[in-house]
Amino acid sequence: METMNAYLRRKHEELQLLDACLDESFAPATPKSINEAIALKFKLTAAIRAQHDLKDWTTTETAWSHRKKSSDSPFDFRYDYQRADLDVAGPSFYDLGDDIKCETVYTSSGMASISALLLASSHLFDRADIVSLPGTYGETLEFIEAYARHLKSITAVEVLGAPTSGASHRILLLDSCASAKDFEACLRSPWAQFDLCIFDSSCLAGGSGKIARTLRKGRRSGVPVAMIRSHTKLDSLGVEYGRLGSTTFVRSAEADLWGRSPLRNLPDGMRNAVRLLGGAALPAHFPPYVGSPEYRSLTTRRVAAIIRNSRRTAHFFRQALGDLVRQTNFAHGLYVLLKCRSPLDEEEARQAASEMGRDLGLAGFPIRHAGSFGFDFAATEWFHDTTTGAFNVRIAVPDLPTKVWDEQTRAIARWWNEHNSRA
Repeated sequence: METMNAYLRRKHEELQLLDACLDESFAPATPKSINEAIALKFKLTAAIRAQHDLKDWTTTETAWSHRKKSSDSPFDFRYDYQRADLDVAGPSFYDLGDDIKCETVYTSSGMASISALLLASSHLFDRADIVSLPGTYGETLEFIEAYARHLKSITAVEVLGAPTSGASHRILLLDSCASAKDFEACLRSPWAQFDLCIFDSSCLAGGSGKIARTLRKGRRSGVPVAMIRSHTKLDSLGVEYGRLGSTTFVRSAEADLWGRSPLRNLPDGMRNAVRLLGGAALPAHFPPYVGSPEYRSLTTRRVAAIIRNSRRTAHFFRQALGDLVRQTNFAHGLYVLLKCRSPLDEEEARQAASEMGRDLGLAGFPIRHAGSFGFDFAATEWFHDTTTGAFNVRIAVPDLPTKVWDEQTRAIARWWNEHNSRA
């Protein structure tokens, strides 16, 4: 259990890391409360962005300035008109070890990355199956259905562990939004039938053991892996520094599967798709504090605290709410889903999430109605369950001291029981 004092000291370390990016230090003291820590982090982030705008005003879309490296950033940007050929050099958001080499294409969001990658795959596959786990991110599946007509979407339940069918090509879409049970089953199953693994790691820490295991699985199976990521959620210390996504083509010193693969032109094809879709990343959205040992340590500790709190939440909710709990065992361990006894539509789920955030916020708890996760406050939002079609309420578990979060978990359970008694 993390005490309040230990938590506030850790938040002070995060504040110091942010403050070190500023020319004029705020010299933040150790915060005296959770709300003070949250407010200071967002204020420092705003100051960093403002400093970037003031100092790097010559870095324009048309690149008429020859200065491509931000004075405050560890990243180096090279591009011509409107970043259509954006090339980024700098630290990785992943912590994969020295034997892993990465080729990364940065985009304006996680969805910009996966949509460009899937469109680029149409130049390599006339037809292919794309195999996904139940619970895969809904917008990814929506994009495949609407715009990736060369891909036939099938569920992993139909093919994992079964003999290879007559399909000439098959892509595995592995997403940490799946249940822990399904994710583990996928890693244990044979991958010989797959030409490519697209791995959405957005909900896992950059140094997660699940990422390392997935890359080992791909290497041992001879399957090249492309990792999709939204950097907005877990990679910016809980302050949503900017919209940023990427696709990382993983190459190991042991076996360069991309170099030997018929898919070796996929990275260039994706870059071309990003150019034509106008989905290149904005240099101003790269957090300047990424890559240092302090950053990696603090990020690892933040995510570990969230996962620890999430496990306690899952255990308590199963006891206190029973059949009002929809899902607690996601592979990522970042949020849980609550359901009503009377089915909700989208607007009703949105309203319930908003009312919960409002009521518990007024009661003094650090909670907001927000459509993301990975914060220092709990976030409530509606959630469309792609496996059942139902609408639920998502509770994104925060990085908070254990005792404080346990108390808030009890308050959420009381509120949800009362809400259901009124429904």
